[in-house]
Amino acid sequence: MGRSALGGSGAAIAPAANQPPAAAAPLPSTPIPLASAAGQALLVDRRTLRADYGSLSQWLETQANLAYCGVASAVVSLNSLGQPAPAVAGYGNYRFWTQTNLFAAPASLAVVRPEQVARQGMDLAQLQGLLASQGVVAQRFHGDSLSLAQFRWLLQRSLADGSDRLLVNYHRGALGQQGGGHISPLAAYARHGDRVLILDVARYRYPPVWVATGDLWRAVRTLDSSSGRSRGLVIVSTGDPERSAPPAATPPARR
Repeated sequence: MGRSALGGSGAAIAPAANQPPAAAAPLPSTPIPLASAAGQALLVDRRTLRADYGSLSQWLETQANLAYCGVASAVVSLNSLGQPAPAVAGYGNYRFWTQTNLFAAPASLAVVRPEQVARQGMDLAQLQGLLASQGVVAQRFHGDSLSLAQFRWLLQRSLADGSDRLLVNYHRGALGQQGGGHISPLAAYARHGDRVLILDVARYRYPPVWVATGDLWRAVRTLDSSSGRSRGLVIVSTGDPERSAPPAATPPARR
């Protein structure tokens, strides 16, 4: 839990004389459920970038416990990319990633152990490290290092390309949802309406929803108290990491 805005003596800090109070964060717009008529219209719109949607939706699964959102998101991304997986007990020669065998390799356990994740979840760096330990390229982008334009550029670049996956670590409250920090895959970007589709791995709690890009940007810029850093994005791929680097200057104009 973050600290309250109190001075050293415990008294609230008042605005300076003749200065207006700081502007409150804008209220988030209402998420649009994918299953609604409006949500389906955004998905099939010809302008929508949805290269990842089909494979992600095929492999989407529910997190195994309340703290395994990062684990489930990693598993979904690895399976949807076709990354070679270890054996699964009871499935013979069939191999795929599960929320158990994700921790099978010693390199994975060196990043974070399953019992630790079950107690407190994962931060962005641990998510990146756990994915990288499986032999994929995992790039981490903290929200407070990205302008809204750069954030939108990364969404568009990744979600137009079916060879990578995009995982987001955000605070639910910034989207008007109940709860705290969470991780899930992103599956599509709707140019018309400037919204992004979250495939929530807590499927018992929230369905897939379209959220406003600006709301999600604010949600990834929130502080993760466990790491002391902001939340953000992890891009997962099996290829060259350089292609996903955000532009240093002004990204391409929004279309």
